[in-house]
Amino acid sequence: MTISNSDDAWDGEPSGYRRSEEEEADTLDSLQSQFSSDNHLLLYADVKSNSSVEELARVVVEKKGVPDIIVNNAGTINQNKKIWEVSEEEFDSVIDTNVKGVANMLRHFIPLMIPNKQGIIVNMSSGWGRSGAALVAPYCASKWAVEGLSRSVAKELPEGMAIIALNPGVIHTDMLTSCFGTSASLYQDPDTWALKAAMMILNLTSADNGASLTV
Repeated sequence: MTISNSDDAWDGEPSGYRRSEEEEADTLDSLQSQFSSDNHLLLYADVKSNSSVEELARVVVEKKGVPDIIVNNAGTINQNKKIWEVSEEEFDSVIDTNVKGVANMLRHFIPLMIPNKQGIIVNMSSGWGRSGAALVAPYCASKWAVEGLSRSVAKELPEGMAIIALNPGVIHTDMLTSCFGTSASLYQDPDTWALKAAMMILNLTSADNGASLTV
């Protein structure tokens, strides 16, 4: 998840956080060592928790001001299973992270952005949010929800703001490996993708409101 208060495309003030404190402690430490300047604010928040996101919004605004760009990219996927093999706990984890997490972010950040009548919100979708696939039905359902949520909220935003659903394409991540196995390594790495995605996101305008785009 990235929140930017920058008018300068690449050298902005991102505030980033990870979904699971335990799983991502090492990553957070690494990011803090790489981005130790005052331009960066790295925080932990549980997007599934309304109160956690509420506190995140408070701290971000207090320390950096109202964000200009928000990228809602916290996400998880179920293990490859048929829907009747997916436990209630695993199903809830996917929906709570991928859908409720986005809703919590919108709930607490949009009201802060509205007075400025500007701001871009990017909700990470998926090719599986526009099609279906066996063994990942919970994930597909969650990304279809992100698409619908984005298009609906677009009709509620004031002129000057924009919310879009962004399909990142296929990227070699741990999540992809959990689905594709070793063949996941055939796809582009996250660093290569990030450069293309950043330029695309930084060039979004209010004219893109409600769009479903692909990197």
